[in-house]
Amino acid sequence: MTRSAVTAFALDVVLVTLFAAIGRASHDSAPFGLGLVTTAWPFLAALVVGWVVTLAWRRPAAPVRTGLGVWAITVAGGMVLRAVTGQGTALPFIIVATLTLLLLLVGWRVVATLMQARRRAQDGRSSHPAPSAPHAGRS
Repeated sequence: MTRSAVTAFALDVVLVTLFAAIGRASHDSAPFGLGLVTTAWPFLAALVVGWVVTLAWRRPAAPVRTGLGVWAITVAGGMVLRAVTGQGTALPFIIVATLTLLLLLVGWRVVATLMQARRRAQDGRSSHPAPSAPHAGRS
């Protein structure tokens, strides 16, 4: 895998773990430790599946091609794993998880894509100097 793919995967892992930690903290549970592992592992396992299914390493920062697929598989797979292991899958949790992970897993890719486009536009302008202004000549 390329360095950008490893970085993107690591960022996804951090964001899914952050999602689990914030969720635990918002329910007055310890945000770290074994409880965090219990909460995060279904989504982390589904994230790995999402990366494999979407071949995410090919275009790790693509919001649509990679981000949407990774997000959908992470949410769906995470919920299935939570259900089969006796963890909660209440409708409000499903809604919050779906929207939060959409924001996190697709959001960073949208921001990265916009920043890259802006950088390219700036590089394009700097390689083509602007025409000089006409001199104000004296008569």
